[in-house]
Amino acid sequence: MIHVIATITTQPGQRDTVLALFKKNVPAVLAEKGCVSYEAVVDVPDFGKLQTPLGNDTFAVIEQWESAQALKAHAASPHMAEYGRNTAPLLANRVVNVLQAC
Repeated sequence: MIHVIATITTQPGQRDTVLALFKKNVPAVLAEKGCVSYEAVVDVPDFGKLQTPLGNDTFAVIEQWESAQALKAHAASPHMAEYGRNTAPLLANRVVNVLQAC
């Protein structure tokens, strides 16, 4: 099982726009062979000291894939290329962590 945590920081005030584009793309991603889960998440408001907030312009994408090959195919898919073209001017930073259980 491959786990991905992608932390996406948008240009100021653009998070909702990027999240709308993300949500539009979700059905295509979930239909991909090897996709177990794919979800955008934001901070729980006022959670307290335990939390390190992402902030108002940032969200995380939590993904699970059956294999590294499935994740690589996802990254090369036409719908992800389109999503990338549509969101690129709206992003300030993107960090992708590809992880496996130890």
